[in-house]
Amino acid sequence: MRHRRIILALFFSGSVAGSVFGDPRRPVVAATALRDAGDFKGADAILDEAIGDVKKTGNDAKTLEWERERSERIRQDFSMTKEQLFHQLTKSVRNLTQAEFDKWIAEGRFESRMIDGALRFVGVSVRNLYYRYPELNSRRIDPPESRGQRERLNVIRAVKQAAIAENKPYVLPHEFKCTMSVTADKNTARDGDLIRCWIPIPRAYPFQSDFKILGSSSPIKALAPENSSIRSAYLEQPAKKDQPTKFEITYTYRASGVHFELDPAKVQPIASNDPAVKPYTGEAPHIVFTDRIKQLAREIGGQLTNSMLKAKGFYDWVATNLQYSLSLEYSTFTNIPEYTLNHRYGDCGMQAMLFMTLCRSEGIPARWQSGWYIAPGDVDNHDWSEIYLAPYGWLPVDPCFGNSANRYCPTLTPAERREMSDFYFGGLDPYRMAANSDHSQDLDPPKKTMRSDDVDFQRGELESGGSNIYLGNFHYSSSNCRCIIQS
Repeated sequence: MRHRRIILALFFSGSVAGSVFGDPRRPVVAATALRDAGDFKGADAILDEAIGDVKKTGNDAKTLEWERERSERIRQDFSMTKEQLFHQLTKSVRNLTQAEFDKWIAEGRFESRMIDGALRFVGVSVRNLYYRYPELNSRRIDPPESRGQRERLNVIRAVKQAAIAENKPYVLPHEFKCTMSVTADKNTARDGDLIRCWIPIPRAYPFQSDFKILGSSSPIKALAPENSSIRSAYLEQPAKKDQPTKFEITYTYRASGVHFELDPAKVQPIASNDPAVKPYTGEAPHIVFTDRIKQLAREIGGQLTNSMLKAKGFYDWVATNLQYSLSLEYSTFTNIPEYTLNHRYGDCGMQAMLFMTLCRSEGIPARWQSGWYIAPGDVDNHDWSEIYLAPYGWLPVDPCFGNSANRYCPTLTPAERREMSDFYFGGLDPYRMAANSDHSQDLDPPKKTMRSDDVDFQRGELESGGSNIYLGNFHYSSSNCRCIIQS
């Protein structure tokens, strides 16, 4: 506990934290140092005292309260003990021994943290083991079924052929019918208290249109504009004692496949003052031009001046140098691209965020795009991105699907994997529901409390009585989404 005594002494003497009335970030620095050293209780004590002092003055304590909430979210992410992890692994990995398991821990194969004297692991450790060490798949007791790699290749070939034949980028429209539900667990709000709910819905895009609401569990109080950067349907219901509170919306929409026939010789310089792209060229939450990012961008881009070729270089680097990995909650990160670089793995959003940061650091407009992937038998959250290239405009880039093609499609030939990877730079399959065109944006109507996910918006958001309802206290489902008409 020596580190705790030192940091607390510095905090109360003012040399680390100083007066909370002068700078609320100072106690955050002290608490972060304790938390990084594994002393969560000490970090909480600093933040609780600072929050109390700030509230006595009537000032805003949101920065401190958010940091206190971050501690709880990290605890939830790292909820599994060493014994629990070993038990899960013995049911998944054939012939696993305690000695081998201990060796894997020593090698750092699992994300872990010391939390108040106990070593804790993330709940998705078993699944991530196979992504990061694919050679272990031969020892899986219950391997997953194939994800239809050949079928996906056939789909993107059809999109590309149609785009070339019709001489346009948006082709092969599909109509989808979706029902999404967001359900607050019983007694997460007091009997009679109003629960406010935001559910993601399709945003207007050149490849996505004709959104129509078919029904909802309660009247929709507000719909965000169709060009909203984070589009939602807003509903309200009173909580009932000992009963879950379910919100549900059913709608249809159309989505097309996308393929741009890109020619680097036709790419024009970007007008940096263009108001349509300027917001997507600078730094933003998580998009920070650190020395490491700028150095990597220079190493990849070299002497290239063509924006398309430079962006393709960034895309290929992400698609070949990272491994896929299920993520911690985004709200617990301070810099997602930096974490991704440090560990050389990340999920779809982390890969997209790193790609976007590299692009923006070199003046190439890039922005977030996310929602769901809705293919036959495969419905899940998904994030990707867009870049702006004149004269083509905004075009989709999906680094994660490029990464999947290169690393996780063993049934395809090397040439087929490259074909699939190349497609997702400027192309998109039609199996998408895109609700967001930017990250870390405010809901409409705004949420009064902190977000469960302050980066993305796919699972819904809930609040009641002046408090956020966090992810552990509600569940969501978008599994009842399917294509009903295919051109």
